[in-house]
Amino acid sequence: MTRGLCIVTGASRGIGAATAIATAKAGWDVAVNYVANRAAANQVVNEIRECGRKAIAIQADVAQEVNVMRLFKQAEDELGAVTALVNNAGTTGKITRVEDMSGEAMKSVLELNVLATMICSREAVRRMSTKRGGDGGVIVNVSSIAPRIGSANEFVHYAASKGAVDVWTVGLAREVAAEGIRVNAVAPGMINTELHAAAGDPERAHRNAPSIPMGRAAEPEEVASAIVWLLGDEAAYCAGAILEVSGGR
Repeated sequence: MTRGLCIVTGASRGIGAATAIATAKAGWDVAVNYVANRAAANQVVNEIRECGRKAIAIQADVAQEVNVMRLFKQAEDELGAVTALVNNAGTTGKITRVEDMSGEAMKSVLELNVLATMICSREAVRRMSTKRGGDGGVIVNVSSIAPRIGSANEFVHYAASKGAVDVWTVGLAREVAAEGIRVNAVAPGMINTELHAAAGDPERAHRNAPSIPMGRAAEPEEVASAIVWLLGDEAAYCAGAILEVSGGR
């Protein structure tokens, strides 16, 4: 028996791909959202189908509202009612000190990390809310420990964007908890993903490992496990929680 449909944004790689596969193993059918790498998204879809769950890959830049609307419609049309959403799509932008940041760099980080999370959450609430005729559901936002540490000399704009995600998580959770929707977040620390290379420092996770109390960066699957826990019945009384997965950093 399926738990329904989970939409995972940015699910072709890293934490998103690991989460898409983990949610399938936990019983959800999955809409695998991606922006550019169709081959990688299709590989995730294939792994999900090997788990016995339904899955499709849907190309959509979720920083654009029209694409979010299309993503949700296609996912529903092909896989059924949305019961879970993981807002994972995000970017750090390039490693840059504030005085060297362009306005466009700031804007692109805010649009993907904040605006996309807001719009996707809105569409999920419209479908899940018992007040609007839905059956309830779960939203998990992927934040970061960056708001707590500030990310000085690397990506303060990213830290600020994830601070907005934290506030959004708490506020939305309180707004819709009585409508059958639980909203929570995970806040990863240093994770072994392609994000570091995209930011301009492929060795960042390895180089910073000694500064982490547990002595290593995490694998994406470790974050995915926390996300699946928040999605599941074991976290039934969690709303507005921000769960750090940071190795003590």
